[in-house]
Amino acid sequence: MMISDMLADLGHRVIAEAGSIDEALSIATTADFELAILDVNLNGTKITPVAEVIEARNRPIIFATGYGFAGLPEEFSNYPALQKPFQVEALAKAIDDVWKHSD
Repeated sequence: MMISDMLADLGHRVIAEAGSIDEALSIATTADFELAILDVNLNGTKITPVAEVIEARNRPIIFATGYGFAGLPEEFSNYPALQKPFQVEALAKAIDDVWKHSD
């Protein structure tokens, strides 16, 4: 199941999805969002520049990765991560945990 479908099932609204780093940077810079879920590797390119923009905007980030915590960019190693593939319950828990820690 796609992450956007999981989010919709959980009652969240997806503002945007990106298929390239340039597109993701544009969204990260201009879109109004409360939380970002970022795949660590977007079409073969590390997501680090996008995560840096989102971090500078003080928005929470959850990483999705097939590499586990070892796959996170070093400067984001303390951020939450979901090991792909993951179930909707794991996504719901990660989102709940982010909201609890952002208060």
